[in-house]
Amino acid sequence: MFNNHTQIFLSDLNPGDCATVAGLTSNGTIKKRLLEMGFTRGATVKVEKYAPMGDPMELVIKGYHLSLRKKECQCILVVKEP
Repeated sequence: MFNNHTQIFLSDLNPGDCATVAGLTSNGTIKKRLLEMGFTRGATVKVEKYAPMGDPMELVIKGYHLSLRKKECQCILVVKEP
């Protein structure tokens, strides 16, 4: 599904960008927590904005808003939508 597209980390996106989740690079409790929040393969995520100091990021996924630290967003591989 994502073989012909460049995968980047969610933390590399800018406000207003949309992307599709391609996978997670973390393990254990962080991975479980991200999956429970909806970061499953194929889910669409939009970057709403960054906090004034650049961390955390405000995201929209599966119809709800959440904030994640950049460190957590560096565990989420996405394919940016055009």
